[in-house]
Amino acid sequence: MERPLILAYYLPQFHTFPENDLWWGKGFTEWTNVKKAKPLFWGHKQPRIPTELGYYDLTNPEIRIRQAELAKEAGIGGFCYWHYWFNGKQLMNKIVDEVAETGSPDFPFCLAWANESWSKKMWNKDCSGDKLLIEQTYGGIEECRKHYLYARKLFENKNYVRIENKPFFLIYKPQNHPYIKQHIELWNQWIQQDGIAESVYFVANLDNENDKQIFIDAGFSAVTPSPNARALYTHYHTRRMHAFIADIKRDYLNIPFKISMRNVNKNILKPDFDIQEDILPVLYPQWDHSPRSGKNAFVVTHSTPELFRQQVKNILSLIKYKNNKIIMLKSWNEWAEGNYMEPDTLNGRSFIDVLGSELLQLTLPTNF
Repeated sequence: MERPLILAYYLPQFHTFPENDLWWGKGFTEWTNVKKAKPLFWGHKQPRIPTELGYYDLTNPEIRIRQAELAKEAGIGGFCYWHYWFNGKQLMNKIVDEVAETGSPDFPFCLAWANESWSKKMWNKDCSGDKLLIEQTYGGIEECRKHYLYARKLFENKNYVRIENKPFFLIYKPQNHPYIKQHIELWNQWIQQDGIAESVYFVANLDNENDKQIFIDAGFSAVTPSPNARALYTHYHTRRMHAFIADIKRDYLNIPFKISMRNVNKNILKPDFDIQEDILPVLYPQWDHSPRSGKNAFVVTHSTPELFRQQVKNILSLIKYKNNKIIMLKSWNEWAEGNYMEPDTLNGRSFIDVLGSELLQLTLPTNF
């Protein structure tokens, strides 16, 4: 019986590149926001400080090897690199391209297309003042072909993740793509003509779970729930009830919206929905967006390894009865969102140890 395949989202923004220097100042990386974070309320654990890997630069291949070693200890089956393609313009592809070219680390990987425009947010209530940095556009068939040809080089790599012999490719905002059905049809046609696979295993990130069938009908093989949308179910309910108090705290006391992980755990898994074979459930160890957004963030409090263990137990109890045993993990290293598994001064390796130990204890049904 197959074991679960856990794919962890991986952020490549821990190195300098010209666009970030231009937009945010010379030398900017994700660590810039992490280091300047401050506690905004009593008990707020900021800044977060890495231990074993330090404030790394991902252009150092030794760091990437060490990350893969730690991920293996956690039982993670591959990194899902965030991929940025703006009508032919790429950002931060250097890391995954080097991994594919060198074969180091020798660890499975795949792509998740973060198809969103980038803006410098001013956080005004009327959304005014935001500066567009780079716009996500899509182009026509020629542009779609260029994107496919780039992805094809990675699809052919021996370490690229395949599901049912189809290369895995996640799209973060499928609802934003005006030609998503045609995109899927063309890529599936081309990959079959090239003799690489019968089709691509397209996965849609699902912000609105009512849209699930729309994306399946568009050609996606599977969908995965947005953990933030599920976490924010509690947030929005609370905000409706206490909007005035919450706004006062944010505007005058600089206190962001807070949600307890105990409450998040009630919503992060929906057994009746996630048991479906074309649903990839998601693990969500911790979240604190304040290094990027300050008082405009939302923060998941009490994100302890033991509460994460509850999540892991619940998801593994569900998925062992499915044929499709893929689990998404958000995320491996999104430090400025407080959303990571890597060791820090607060919890050490505990999140890695929890996931690894629960996977080792997993017993699959013999008669399934």
